[in-house]
Amino acid sequence: MSFLGKIFTWWDGATLGTLLWSWRNGEHVGTDAQGNSYYRSKPKKGQRERRWVIYKGSNDASRVPSEWHGWLHGAFDDIPESNLPPAHIWEADYSPNATGTATAYRPQGALERGGKRAHAVGDYEAWSPDA
Repeated sequence: MSFLGKIFTWWDGATLGTLLWSWRNGEHVGTDAQGNSYYRSKPKKGQRERRWVIYKGSNDASRVPSEWHGWLHGAFDDIPESNLPPAHIWEADYSPNATGTATAYRPQGALERGGKRAHAVGDYEAWSPDA
């Protein structure tokens, strides 16, 4: 990204100001598998600890793994990387939130798929105010 892009755009990674503020006031505590960096405020007397993430790439909250989400919101104090259990074979890899894109899920009957759905069958009975 260009220098001007780093100054003015916030939706594709951190701005230059955010990077400088994080460098000066924060302590880097870890990085997840997607390259997102996690920070906490340096200890100051009388102030509570603040925690934040700097995304690698687009700013999308769905890119924060659950273990880091819990840490960001203060559910636990330990850094997730030091307490992670081994991955299970059934765990799926991260897939980005596709809402609003061409690859989003479109069920049968959605307008993007022609707007036609299967007729209702079985015990469905439409409500009528006369009944």
